[in-house]
Amino acid sequence: MRARMMLAAIAIAALSVAPAVAEAPHAAHAGQDVHAGHTMPAAQTPAPGVRDPNLPPDNDAAKDQLAKSPRHGEWVDVKLAGGPAINSFVVYPERSTKAPVVIVVHDIGGMSDWARAIGDQLAKEGFIAIVPDLLSGKGPNAGGTSSLDGQAIGQAIRTLTPEELKVRLDAVMAYGKTLPSSNGKTGTIGFCWGGGTVFAYALNQPLVNATVSYYGPMPNDPAAYEKAKTPILGLYGGNDARVNANIPAAETALKKHGVSYSPNVFEGAGHGFLRNQSGSEGANRKATAQAWPKTLGFLRMHTEGK
Repeated sequence: MRARMMLAAIAIAALSVAPAVAEAPHAAHAGQDVHAGHTMPAAQTPAPGVRDPNLPPDNDAAKDQLAKSPRHGEWVDVKLAGGPAINSFVVYPERSTKAPVVIVVHDIGGMSDWARAIGDQLAKEGFIAIVPDLLSGKGPNAGGTSSLDGQAIGQAIRTLTPEELKVRLDAVMAYGKTLPSSNGKTGTIGFCWGGGTVFAYALNQPLVNATVSYYGPMPNDPAAYEKAKTPILGLYGGNDARVNANIPAAETALKKHGVSYSPNVFEGAGHGFLRNQSGSEGANRKATAQAWPKTLGFLRMHTEGK
């Protein structure tokens, strides 16, 4: 008898607790702080690896994004007159209208899952993304990034001349314009070495409609800006004086030629903040959250519509 009475008491106590747990969320909607006076339960802390899906992945999250993406991505060989084909990853958006093309230029590490995941994130936002391996043909047996190891990648990438890069990017842009789902407009985006590459390309290829340079170096010589026509958005870490030192020179030269240049420096962020979002004690992640919406708005403004 005593055992049955104890079991009944436990059951009643359990029922009396359940409504209190269910009501906690409603208390929050009523403007009450349900966490006042105690620490937040561990269950409400974001799980490791969870990120804002509206922001691009960092290096660690790139492979997972590619694996789970619902968008169509495919490898293509972009023909290059008098040279090896440029192995490129193309990702298509899910939309009913024609889309602008954005060429994604990788950093000095060459083609990577992260560069491809940036392309996928752009496709999520409605762009056709083309991610070329600009080291195509530079490795053993005419291979690209995947045929090279470690320091050999950086060494090979430094052999690419400005003229050679322009020829390769011209071929990728021409390919993008042939896609039936393209609206005929082209943007470029690059990171680190790639940021400097797209900046230089914008100064010498007026057919580019918009360029976004993430912490890429820019020329200090005013003569380098003589042909500039393409609007440029620059996104820089505050703790990156090596790159940022030339921002004033770029501003002066582009203003002289009537070309739009919008440099943005994010306080406390380091070089490469988009790929290393966990760095700089939170400043890199904050910079990413501010820079990416600017990126999308800028590209849409210059590549959507007529």
